[in-house]
Amino acid sequence: MPTITVNVDDDLKDRMERHPEINWSEVTRQAIEDKIEKLELVDELTADSEFTETDVSEIAAAINERARERVESEAE
Repeated sequence: MPTITVNVDDDLKDRMERHPEINWSEVTRQAIEDKIEKLELVDELTADSEFTETDVSEIAAAINERARERVESEAE
């Protein structure tokens, strides 16, 4: 099995060391696998899309802005 190296800052490393019962390699492997599965799903869903990267970025920015506005209005 191939090995990869993951860099974390000192604070995160200290916090991880407070939980020696956790197999951090397995946590990292699962997180990578989950992310890859999501990316593959997005690739599958968008394979026939005519949207450009710019279109997607603009739509995402608009969604994020509306979500931010909604959260702010609910907090008031």
